[in-house]
Amino acid sequence: MLLRVATAFIFFAHAAVRVSTGTMGQFGDFLNTKGLVYGHPMVWGITAFELAGSMLLALGYFVRALSAGFMVMLLIGIVLIHASLGWFVGEHGTGGSEYSFLLIMVLLVLAATAEKRPVSLPGKP
Repeated sequence: MLLRVATAFIFFAHAAVRVSTGTMGQFGDFLNTKGLVYGHPMVWGITAFELAGSMLLALGYFVRALSAGFMVMLLIGIVLIHASLGWFVGEHGTGGSEYSFLLIMVLLVLAATAEKRPVSLPGKP
């Protein structure tokens, strides 16, 4: 549970900072320079997924599906951004892939160890 909640916090904080600092437009522009025509709507979708998905992940709902979604997002980030910056994030590099790789490994562990949890709808037992 601790690993799941800590991982969820990382994704939530990442999205919350993007919203609170007003860098959504800048990120959308960046995605457009990478050839993605709808960069701005994609950023809103990514951010919404990170915010909602991280809360559900922290609560233990849809852990496998959310882990898969976060892994896809991280892999795309590696391809579009981090791979060209090398492996290391700090000290020996700037913005490389090692942090994304570690998060992918954590998400694999979360998905592999997730309990099947029924989702109850309001008014239904």
